[in-house]
Amino acid sequence: MTLFSASALRRLADTSSSSNLIHFARRHLSSTTPVSNFDKLGCIGLGLMGHGIAQTAATAAAKDNIHSSIIAYETDQKFLDSGRDRIQKSVDKLVSKEKLTSSQADELMGKITFTTDRDALNDTDLIVEAIIENMDLKKQLYSDLGKQCKPETVFASNTSSLSITKMAEASGRPDKFVGVHFFNPVQIMKLVEVIRTDYTDPTVFDNTVKWVDQIGKVAVKCGDTPGFIVNRLLVPNLIQAVLMLERGDATTHDIDISMQLGAGNPMGPLHLADYIGLDTCLFIMQGWVNDFPDERAFVVPEMLKDKVAKGELGRKSGKGFYDWNGDRRGDPVE
Repeated sequence: MTLFSASALRRLADTSSSSNLIHFARRHLSSTTPVSNFDKLGCIGLGLMGHGIAQTAATAAAKDNIHSSIIAYETDQKFLDSGRDRIQKSVDKLVSKEKLTSSQADELMGKITFTTDRDALNDTDLIVEAIIENMDLKKQLYSDLGKQCKPETVFASNTSSLSITKMAEASGRPDKFVGVHFFNPVQIMKLVEVIRTDYTDPTVFDNTVKWVDQIGKVAVKCGDTPGFIVNRLLVPNLIQAVLMLERGDATTHDIDISMQLGAGNPMGPLHLADYIGLDTCLFIMQGWVNDFPDERAFVVPEMLKDKVAKGELGRKSGKGFYDWNGDRRGDPVE
């Protein structure tokens, strides 16, 4: 039987209703041995990140047979069709570049079952969720999945900034819950942050790290700290650049060129903030400020709030700290 730390049990008692605590206790006392192989994979959400995760897993499944099937689920048929089209176009591009044969492409696509029926996820071994970054929606989803999926199913959230622990508690099976944070574009970026909480069964965590390796990615391990590794280091850096600009310490050009030529970064922090999206930067940092008000590294610059309020979101809106023409960056905004 999996043992939990005293701090984990105290957190569950403090943050969960009595009914949820009873539900957890029942699951814990009758806990099943974690599966050692994630044969049947579920992917929830086929947007920017989700379709890439499904395609990456299907590529590995077709090549090395690590999955017998992949269930790609969306709530609405139009989103399902859009996700399928994104995967098909990406696969067709690989065929045109002779990186895949037509038969390999057909085998890859044949590994994925596209559906709007959530019951199709019930007997999966691992479910990777990549829906909108909204904690209430994610908690409700995991509460529902926890009741409908087989007891052995492991849940994994692709969130980039939300608490894995809170979602794990909502699921009713926190020992079988991890974070798997992929990076965009998923098909190209090699890194995946694998996140554990105080509840996570060590075997579940090790199996997830193994799965990340099997699909051709590089896993790094992290506890459930805000932003995990990359964003915890990156986002405060971007914010400090905005604060420096806000104070008038240096210009946009000089801040960015300094970090390129002085620190060897491929692009400066304000350029990168524009590329990510200033609304995304604000969303992440504002969430951290709300959840961790005593953390001095978490602060929201007024300049950032003002730009987002004016619709100046960076690359996606055509204007941020720079002017943009599509993906081509122009001059700094004066």
